[in-house]
Amino acid sequence: MTIGATAIAVILVTVASFTLLGLLQASRHTITLEDYVVSRNRVGTGMALATIVASAIGAWILFSPPEVGATSGIAGIVGYCIGQATPAAMLAFLGTRMRFLMPNGHSLNEYVLHRYGQAMYLLTLGIGVFYMFIYLAAELTAIAKAVELMAGVPLWLTALLVITGVFIYTVVGGLEASIFTDALQFVVIVPLLLLSFGVAVVALGGWGNAIAPVTQSAPELLSLANGPGIKFGATLVIAVIAAEMFNQGNWQRVYACKTNTVVRRSFLRSSLVIWPMLLLAGMLGILAMHFGFNDDRAFFSLVQALELPTWVGMGILLLVLALVMSTLSALLNGIASVFTLDLVRLMPTTPTAGILRASRILTVLIGIPAILIASQGYNVLYLFLLADLICAGAAFPVLFGLYSRRLTGTMAFWSAVVAIATGALFFPRPDFSPWNGLPFAGDLLVSFAAPVVVSTLVCLVWIQIKAQGGKTETFDFGILSRDIHAYGESDSLPADSLTDTQRRANDPLL
Repeated sequence: MTIGATAIAVILVTVASFTLLGLLQASRHTITLEDYVVSRNRVGTGMALATIVASAIGAWILFSPPEVGATSGIAGIVGYCIGQATPAAMLAFLGTRMRFLMPNGHSLNEYVLHRYGQAMYLLTLGIGVFYMFIYLAAELTAIAKAVELMAGVPLWLTALLVITGVFIYTVVGGLEASIFTDALQFVVIVPLLLLSFGVAVVALGGWGNAIAPVTQSAPELLSLANGPGIKFGATLVIAVIAAEMFNQGNWQRVYACKTNTVVRRSFLRSSLVIWPMLLLAGMLGILAMHFGFNDDRAFFSLVQALELPTWVGMGILLLVLALVMSTLSALLNGIASVFTLDLVRLMPTTPTAGILRASRILTVLIGIPAILIASQGYNVLYLFLLADLICAGAAFPVLFGLYSRRLTGTMAFWSAVVAIATGALFFPRPDFSPWNGLPFAGDLLVSFAAPVVVSTLVCLVWIQIKAQGGKTETFDFGILSRDIHAYGESDSLPADSLTDTQRRANDPLL
């Protein structure tokens, strides 16, 4: 059997196995629209930790972090670790705040609609869907490129096989099936990632021999004082933190946790687990520099150069499949759940069963163009950075509204628009060259820092001007608990929520 045929066989068996297990989990009870979207208050700490990590750590960790490690070194890797782990730690607190204010909620854009109004809602909807779709396309691109590099399988074939399996169990079982398969994939991912790193080090003759060429040709990669590495690491911190706030999969898992205590424990612990996983992935890029590989294919080029046994290559393929399937299911269900809110609003007389069918159809429709994009093999890191830029401009206005009563929808909308436009002035072309003659044009750190600074300043200054003019508007946070209900029910409070009176007594902002 050729290596290509073996790879296809591994893909088919792996995809079929996870699909079957997801379907078995979905068959345990009837899936309602509420189950499909949030699986509210059902997940304990262990399962929550597994799904948070598995859905956050996709196949991109074998592309982007190794590329960062090979080009920016340890300093860049540390920045990537901080950037990817910090959102989980932040959601431990932002998530409990959201559950407190909006106990029957489903998504970030639902909060934005009731907190800021239609204009900011549409902007947030566009940002969230754009980011998750790019993430989806990048994940499919990653798995397709990995299999093409390892076994010569066409990009489109791998993308089609993988997403078909994910379609089946995600469309049928919704978030519950996604969380269940995430836990299984987590069990596969951790040991295989450790194995991949260990095998690479051993094949290179030990750590000392592995990094000897790097020490001679690019010693700066091994230094935390590497200026360019620190700069790129700082860029990733801003970019990833901002973007992950718009990942609906995160907010779904906030509501899937049984209690606020589970939210805090699982998200905080997952941030600690993400650190070493990304660190190992980034170090694989430094190992790849043993042969001079420094692009987004660095790890897979390393695997080819080492001429490892076929069973090792198939183990790595299994790792990539587990990584990508966990993230794809989270993204597909997340995007569909975002649109579910609009389906409910636009079709108020349609039974929830009809909305559920429409959500399932949307899940499939979203994945089709992602397959087409994946077949082109674009650079994964640039796709992420493009989406991250837009998120950076809107992150502060959206999240600040969880705590400030004086931030209005108009303030939030225009601060975000101005911030995104500011960042776009400095954002580079796909080859990372500047597209205009402005100072700092093409500088990634400036392109991400500028939107955050601008949006923050616009919001705070505008609020102060309003206050000085005696025109301060205050938002009633109670609206979020009174006006938002579980799908298919007129009122449904989770077990750990409070009445309006209790909520006001516990929160001075109310």
